Amino acid sequence: MTRAAPSKRPTTAAAASDSFPIVGVGASSGGLEALRALLTSLPTDTGMGFVLVQHLDPQHESALTTILQRATSLPVHEVTNNLPVQPNHVYVIPPNTDLSITGGRLTLKPRSTERAPARSIDNFFETLARDRDSRAIGVILSGTASDGTLGLKAIKEAGGITFAQDDSARYDSMPRSAVAAGCVDYVLSPEGIAAELARVAKHPVSAGESADLSDGFRNTLLLLRNHSGVDFSLYKSSTIRRRLHRRMLLSKRATVDDYVLFLRGNVKELDALYSDVLIGVTSFFRNPDTFEVLQRDVWPALLKQRSDVPVRVWVLGCSTGQEAYSLAMSFAEAADKAPRMRALQVFATDLNEALLEKARQGLYPKSVSQDLSPERLRRFFVEEDAGYRVSKGLRERVIFARQNIIRDPPFSRMDLISCRNLLIYLEPELQKRIFPGFHYALNPGGFLCLGASESIGALLISSNRWTRNTRSSRNEPGR
Repeated sequence: MTRAAPSKRPTTAAAASDSFPIVGVGASSGGLEALRALLTSLPTDTGMGFVLVQHLDPQHESALTTILQRATSLPVHEVTNNLPVQPNHVYVIPPNTDLSITGGRLTLKPRSTERAPARSIDNFFETLARDRDSRAIGVILSGTASDGTLGLKAIKEAGGITFAQDDSARYDSMPRSAVAAGCVDYVLSPEGIAAELARVAKHPVSAGESADLSDGFRNTLLLLRNHSGVDFSLYKSSTIRRRLHRRMLLSKRATVDDYVLFLRGNVKELDALYSDVLIGVTSFFRNPDTFEVLQRDVWPALLKQRSDVPVRVWVLGCSTGQEAYSLAMSFAEAADKAPRMRALQVFATDLNEALLEKARQGLYPKSVSQDLSPERLRRFFVEEDAGYRVSKGLRERVIFARQNIIRDPPFSRMDLISCRNLLIYLEPELQKRIFPGFHYALNPGGFLCLGASESIGALLISSNRWTRNTRSSRNEPGR
């Protein structure tokens, strides 16, 4: 069974001359007042580009660009298709369009005619995260509903910085949704956001002036290992350096040596750095084509086997649990169509105990409804004031546990291992040490699912992302 890999996302080198930070600003009801306050307070020399995504009436021309031109001496433009973003310029989305950015150029397309909640802010922020990585900045101002929450999450996962308006928002649903999702670094007034952006713009990391990190980098890894028991020396150094830069910005430390001094004995900051280094990209039913393969090929094959033995699934790097619960939901839907029933056991592991506890609770903000069909929400979730909670029956199928794949022994007798977008953060030497553990853990005929940019090299043909364990059961006594 094979799946073609999607093209790898483009990345932007931090030192490139065209990789200045770009700030995406999302707003809806009550947003005009907040946008004015933000722009009025912004200095004109931050070196950042600003893209404003405001929910607008699709049936009328917008005067927003003209109104905002009076609030700032920065040049303010209404976006036209394929427009390059320049530093110290402001760009405003036109009505009835969706906006994206690729290679620093803004692209417009007509807004969907489907009657669905507006996601124009999420859509732009997600493309901004891909285009600018750690130099993406997201801001959510006044507005109703939850647009922007998933986009801020994508920016934070890429290593960028995120803001939400405080109780000065006339309508606080959008900023409150983002804060509840745990993806906001700063909660401030529009004037406070402007001041913080000005500070970030002058930080040596933003200016590309950080000195050689060798000694400070090693000291940081040592402090992290002593604090968490995890050795990050074989994790990709480029990823950890970006996370280190992000923490330097947030903690207002100008040099790595200053940050190391700040880190020593600072449990709160050590926890924050540890969490940033381990941050995972996760959502319900992420990469739908993967779940199409599960429904078409994987679950039917496993459901045909003896029904008195549960199907056993291992999810690595489970973060806050969406992947594990998605697999459990997908299995339940496949079992509805199967001639025989089999039980399911999902073992979901991660290094971050704080995220695991959130996963066990199974409570997610209401913005997750954007990733779930109404049928799945009704069947597998219970709506509460704080969001949607995974039903008790589904939660009981999933066991969450802390595990270090580098050091701890693997699980055994697994029918499916899902290890998506974890290997990309590990050096090749460490990847080679992990795959024999997967081989040991899988039953004969079991399946291994990897991320779109991952492979097991010579053991996998071309760009397959699914592989099946073909070892003979005769070679595995007692399995």
